[in-house]
Amino acid sequence: MKLTELFLVTIVTERILRDEIIDLIKDKGAKGHTITDTTGEGSRGTRVSDFEGRNVKIETVVSREVGNKIIDAVSEAYFENYAVIAYAHPVKVVRGDKYV
Repeated sequence: MKLTELFLVTIVTERILRDEIIDLIKDKGAKGHTITDTTGEGSRGTRVSDFEGRNVKIETVVSREVGNKIIDAVSEAYFENYAVIAYAHPVKVVRGDKYV
């Protein structure tokens, strides 16, 4: 089994940004993504409003170049005014050609 090293980019954000961030990661070159409802607490406190809904975790497996573009764009567009965290780390995946 051949493994390809790629990058898992994870973005945890307010639900209101979900669709914008999905469009952003696709625009930067991601071929797909996974979304998970999540809860937690950070520097901006907890999300407690039913109206706001839970936070979401958006994950995508991409090349290093695409991962850097996504992280840069998310940090520039959202970090100052929204509860957002973004990080990436290398992963080894089967069928790596599907992600690039």
